[in-house]
Amino acid sequence: MTEAPQKAPYTTDNVGIPVESDEHSLTVSPDGPILLQDHYLIEKMAQFNRERVPERVVHAKGSGAYGTFEVTNDVSQFTRADLFQPGKRTDMLARFSTVAGEQGSPDTWRDPRGFALKFYTEHGNYDLVGNNTPVFFVRDPIKFQDFIRSQKRRPDNGLRDNDMQWDFWTLSPESAHQVTWLMGDRGIPKNYRHMNGYSSHTYMWINGAGERFWVKYHFKTDQGIEFMTQQEADDMAGCDTDFHRRDLFESIQRGEAPTWSLKVQVMPFEDAADYRFNPFDLTKVWPHADYPLIDVGRMTLDKNPEDYFVHIEQAGFEPSNLVPGIGPSPDKMLLGRLFSYPDAHRYRIGPNYTQLPPNRPRSQVNSYAKDGPMRYEPSNTARPYAPNSYGGPAATFTSAAAAAGQRFGAVAGWESAGEMVREAYKLHREDDDWGQAGTQVRQVLDDAARERLVGNVSGHLAQNVSKPVLERALQYWRNIDKDVGDKIAAKVGGG
Repeated sequence: MTEAPQKAPYTTDNVGIPVESDEHSLTVSPDGPILLQDHYLIEKMAQFNRERVPERVVHAKGSGAYGTFEVTNDVSQFTRADLFQPGKRTDMLARFSTVAGEQGSPDTWRDPRGFALKFYTEHGNYDLVGNNTPVFFVRDPIKFQDFIRSQKRRPDNGLRDNDMQWDFWTLSPESAHQVTWLMGDRGIPKNYRHMNGYSSHTYMWINGAGERFWVKYHFKTDQGIEFMTQQEADDMAGCDTDFHRRDLFESIQRGEAPTWSLKVQVMPFEDAADYRFNPFDLTKVWPHADYPLIDVGRMTLDKNPEDYFVHIEQAGFEPSNLVPGIGPSPDKMLLGRLFSYPDAHRYRIGPNYTQLPPNRPRSQVNSYAKDGPMRYEPSNTARPYAPNSYGGPAATFTSAAAAAGQRFGAVAGWESAGEMVREAYKLHREDDDWGQAGTQVRQVLDDAARERLVGNVSGHLAQNVSKPVLERALQYWRNIDKDVGDKIAAKVGGG
């Protein structure tokens, strides 16, 4: 027996007042001019003109879902962060994205993929902003803006340009390791469910005794790594530009919740000073033989957002959201991002973006921040300044806590280890730009993957790359691996 359809609710305006019609403006007569007092028509037109926020400059096109993170192994000897304590279960939000493309760009362009996570912990939000690669193109934040512009569109014709990309890469040899990842199989994942995620940056963990450790995060997909060939990706871009977004939503909708296992590499604090390369260099990985993976827990995404704009487009992830027990490292790119990410959110979605549903912490907020556009929750303070004598809140930091290294907010944490940081940034014996990229080509890729790498690079270089840039690109690849460089040169007719 078919159920009778439920009666639809009555249409209202934005403050709940019933409206007279969904279809007809208020006019003097059936064919007459509309009237300015039709406030519902004015509201609809004005709202429509303002319903877009600026898209992200990078990572504009993406998808996401809610879920949980559950700890399955005891790592409390390394960190006191509550979300990593034994048996802990924490609600979370994930957003995956491409990097260079705009909102309407195809999901299957060759590009790194963003892997941004927000954990709603007992001590506020912890955000981990990473990629599907363990390294990045540059190691200094002063080059980040230039790198992104080289991957975007030309100012004269508004077109993306391979010559700009290779021009920047070949003038920035530190990009070699990441470009090798990008041009290989991982450059086009089959979908978001079949790719890993990495913190890329090094972070600091602090345990209950105040002991400090350096850590890198690895989220390993439990679905297995799968990729698209260049031809498969090109074909998909022509028939479904939203393929990755659709796949994630529909897999969760049909009850196939994707999962990732979190593993970490942990380096004792003192090792950083004389390690064989700078461990805070974002273009390098730590060999697993030196620092093996340690199991932590599992991330499960099982709830689609009820409204994409509210929960995914307005989501703001920022590496400055560091909860007690976790701090930053001296990684220069990370330190630059501590400022740039929240600043981007204040511009894009407003100064009170933390009160929006996806960004709102699940813990009590006692902040002296006040006012500003779209603020709807009070600051929960007796007076809007600190210190005050009317009941706080107050942040207490005792000398005993300082001696134990238990600064509640885990700010820098390594500020007293200036000599260690200086030593880590001295030239180490393996601080070159080509070594790890070459190792990846020769020892990580098999013969078939190397052939696909050669095909991907030569196909990319064959598209409007000028002769001077092409010559530098061929030398770039010969610096990584001479055999691979020679094969690329043979395919593009280079010397």
